[in-house]
Amino acid sequence: MDRVRDRYRLAIEIYSPDAQAVEAFVRTHGVNAFYRSVELRQRCCAVRKSAPLARALAGRDAWITGLRRAQSVTRRDLSVEEFDAEHGLAKFNPMADWSEDDVWSYIRRHDVPTNALHALGYPSIGCAPCTRAIELGEDIRAGRWWWERPEHKECGLHRRPIAITVREERIGAAS
Repeated sequence: MDRVRDRYRLAIEIYSPDAQAVEAFVRTHGVNAFYRSVELRQRCCAVRKSAPLARALAGRDAWITGLRRAQSVTRRDLSVEEFDAEHGLAKFNPMADWSEDDVWSYIRRHDVPTNALHALGYPSIGCAPCTRAIELGEDIRAGRWWWERPEHKECGLHRRPIAITVREERIGAAS
């Protein structure tokens, strides 16, 4: 993050999970509960990832992601413009049509700083216990929640929003 901050001269805001919520989850379900079921893994993600994101998005009008359709079966129908009903704001996915090659070509062409784990075989990076390096030829998301079926491989940060354009959302709000 220091390289990104220095390169782009950005003030980066960091949102962490609520320590008491994490402790309560672990006390109730156990430290490795996320391995036991999809539901417990999603609850863990809600405490550690989705709740901090909700705090970060509070009071905002929109957010921009790096989601791409090619990343997983759960993202195949991704729209470039969406309305995120859960957070009540517009969501833009400008890289929706990009391939993995497009991403890495852009990174090389513009010398974009990347996470060092990418060079170690981690094309998709999440929480440490839920992420592993992938084998040659495996799907790029194979290292995320590898014990689950592909259709369950979302943490909750990107639940399926209502797929309408921002323009449609504004028109609906004005009616």
